[in-house]
Parts: sequence; structure tokens; C-alpha cells
Amino acid sequence: MSVTLENVAVKRRGKAILGPVKMALSADGFTIVLGPNGAGKTTLLKVLHGVERLSSGRVTWSVPDEDAREAQAYVFQKPIMLRRSVRQNLAFPLQLLKTPKAEIDTRVTDWSRRIGLEEALDRPATRISGGEQQKLALARALIRDPQVLFLDEPCANLDGRSMREIEELLMASSASGTRIIMTTHDLGQARRLASDVVFLLNGQLCEQADASTFFAAPQSDEARAFLKGDIIE
Repeated sequence: MSVTLENVAVKRRGKAILGPVKMALSADGFTIVLGPNGAGKTTLLKVLHGVERLSSGRVTWSVPDEDAREAQAYVFQKPIMLRRSVRQNLAFPLQLLKTPKAEIDTRVTDWSRRIGLEEALDRPATRISGGEQQKLALARALIRDPQVLFLDEPCANLDGRSMREIEELLMASSASGTRIIMTTHDLGQARRLASDVVFLLNGQLCEQADASTFFAAPQSDEARAFLKGDIIE
């Protein structure tokens, strides 16, 4: 699914948080959203996912809005665990879709293996490690085969091993056709994963380009400074 933003703006208590933004994202690829703290990255993801109230403008998907929402999944920076077992967390989104039990069992077994939690299926999800919880949150989003996956800093505060495992899951999902739009502060991760980049600053779209162009030859002074590690405001 492709999407277009037409002069989208978000304001809170009279303060501009995002926009106005005019941009388009294609139906495939791995988009990384970059920018300093407060740039509007999370707000942009919520706008695209339809859970942020717009002050003005319009978001238009290439399919009807209801179909677009049903085909999307969102993973927060801090994983939200249901107070249930790992097994029940994985099964929950499929139960909402009224998936047959036999298929649920098959998918749960498959995804628990992919994230290395097959031995922890009956453990409370709230008692596994932070890295395991993030992998579980990701698997819970992917188990229903979404067309579009939004990720807000999914590897924040994780160790290198957990980050590598999550990146491998994301690359496999992207290769299988899931459209991914993700925020990160990790430029190394952005270089490893991105097919294209959206760079925000002060709620404005500062630059949008394919990844090779953005990292090799950013067009704006702000993007060049950001890639150098300078403080930008």
C-alpha cells in the first residue's frame, strides 16, 4: 500500500508538533525516519497509522482507510505485554481475527521458534527479559502478516545480540513483502536497514531520499550536520 500526506499538521495546545508535511511513500521498501529528539518522528508514525488527530491536511492510502488500518501493525518503543503467557500473547491477535485454533497453534509454534522463545511459551510474558519482550512484541505484530508495519525505536536500550536478532527478523519480513516504516536514533542501524530515508527537523520534512543518496550526499545542511553527529536545533 502506498500513502500520500497532503499538508498534514498536528498541533497540541496551539504548538506545532508536526507539519505541514507533504510527502508520499511507495507501496514497498524499508523506510527509516530520522531526526533529533522532538523532530516529530513518533507523531509521523501515529499519523500514518491513523491514531493521531490531525489539525489539518489529509492522509490518503491507496486502499480504503478501513482496509488500510486492518492491514497494519504497530510496535512501540517500550513493548506492551499482555498479562498472560508468551503463548497467549502470540495467539491474541489471531484470536481477534477468529483464526481457526489449529492454525493459531501452528503459527504460534512457528513464531516462538523464530524468536527463540519456544521453551518459554508458558512463562508469563511480563517476566521475560527486555530483549525477549521486544522480540515477542515484534512477533505478535508479524504473526498476522500485516502489509505495513510501524516500528518506533524497536531496538532502544537493547544489547547488541538482541538488536541483531531483531534486525534479522525485520530484514526477513521486509524481504517477504512487509512494508516497514521505522524510527531510530541509531545511524548504523539506519544504514544497515533503510531502502529510503525521511529526515525530520522541528516537525518539518527536511529531506526525503533513497538511502544510498541520503547517506552519501545529503542535500540539506541540517542532514549533513546530523550525519556528522553535530547538535542541530
